[in-house]
Amino acid sequence: MSTLSDLVYAQGLSSDADVEWLHRLAGDGQLLADLAFADIVIWVPTSDDSFIAVAHTRPGGAATLFYRDIVGDRVRPQWRTQVTDAFTQARIVDSASPDWFEETPTRVRAVPIVRERAGEDRPARVVGVLTRHTNLGEARTPSRQQITFNDCADDLFGMVASSDFPDLNAPTAPRRGAPRASDGLIRLDVDGMTTFASPNALSAFNRLGFEDELEGEPLIDVATAILPSKREFDESLPIVMAGRAPWRADIEARGVTVSLRTIPLRDHGTRIGAIVLCRDVSEIRHQEQELITKDATIREIHHRVKNNLQTVASLLRIQARRTHSEEARDALTQAMRRVSAIAVVHDTLSEGLAQNVDFDEVFARVLKLVAEVAAAPNTRARTRSSGQFGTLPSEYATPLALALTELVTNAVEHGLAGTEGDVEIVADRTDERLEVKVRDSGIGLPEGQVGRGLGTQIVRTLIQGELSGTIDWHTLVGSGTEVTIEIPLRYIERDAG
Repeated sequence: MSTLSDLVYAQGLSSDADVEWLHRLAGDGQLLADLAFADIVIWVPTSDDSFIAVAHTRPGGAATLFYRDIVGDRVRPQWRTQVTDAFTQARIVDSASPDWFEETPTRVRAVPIVRERAGEDRPARVVGVLTRHTNLGEARTPSRQQITFNDCADDLFGMVASSDFPDLNAPTAPRRGAPRASDGLIRLDVDGMTTFASPNALSAFNRLGFEDELEGEPLIDVATAILPSKREFDESLPIVMAGRAPWRADIEARGVTVSLRTIPLRDHGTRIGAIVLCRDVSEIRHQEQELITKDATIREIHHRVKNNLQTVASLLRIQARRTHSEEARDALTQAMRRVSAIAVVHDTLSEGLAQNVDFDEVFARVLKLVAEVAAAPNTRARTRSSGQFGTLPSEYATPLALALTELVTNAVEHGLAGTEGDVEIVADRTDERLEVKVRDSGIGLPEGQVGRGLGTQIVRTLIQGELSGTIDWHTLVGSGTEVTIEIPLRYIERDAG
């Protein structure tokens, strides 16, 4: 399905600023639909003087009119004149009589989406039209809450038509558990006095410890009575509770956390009150804290594993220096190098929350480690790498790092033994696979013959057994050896997800 941006840009009539404005408004589509008890549709003009729907939100507490998504559809003939008038005249246009939609009586309101209000020398900049489609088939005597919700919706529609809503100063990307109208709504007057509190809003403040009625009370005084006197609180809370700025904050008391969102109400730029949405998010915040604790624990584990592996590597290094057997010294040095390579992966994991690894960073550190340890006194190896490995899941980063450590070590110790030469590592990543070539300019292997040592056995086990990949050794024309590793990325990505 096309996104709002795709649909808007396809018409070729809007700037980036217009698209951002429409995105912000569409982000509050659910709020508008719930307050109006109606479907909300956003339309933008097309190049042939029509309109196309770029966003649609169904109400949470009323029957929808549109059982099928209408995003991408052109405006229907019965709405076209109304939508056109709202767009060209920059004013709200209500249907004169009930409109019938698929045998259901409806009332339609067309609201111009104004990004810049009119000035002395310029007209208002209208970037689209918002339509409210109210289902009259289930009409019943409205409750006080429904009347208040509708009044709030009308205030917001007026703000849309006067460029006061959405407010670009409001924070974006709300935290999980952002309050909705059905979670709890408080209406404030211009002085911050509560004129209405929905039952859910009253329940949320009762759980915080406020036992009286909210209506008739300044909300900021209610917060003062709830909060412990010596406890730190969100610095933005007073602004939110007074209804003076479009902001979000949490209020905590008695082990309960209530998330608040304030939407100041304005009439052509003059503040007339505010809507405060509230939601008990105690369980959500508890889960978030558990996740933070879990992530911190995982980082600490990786950090400790890295430290332990480095300790093991140091012990192996000390033991290698003290042994008198050349064969034993080589074995201990190789073991030390393998342990150090694994430690590099855990060190990278301990630096962030994600369990994916930037393998280019890991391999750069591994390559430096191998070049320092593997080079013999009479061997001078020039190592270089090219291409991008990209991001890999940690469970694949360790075996790949260890396998490449073995291959580069063999290239330096055996391919370039006692000589000067190059070792090159080339990574080639596509959507389907990761191919890595390790080539050296050394003496090469007899064609068709592969080493049978422990290092070769380790590489085969890691690449074929743990990564379900393939590995191939062959001699380059002229001199040197090239080892090609190929790993299917679809296999990796499925496990990573």
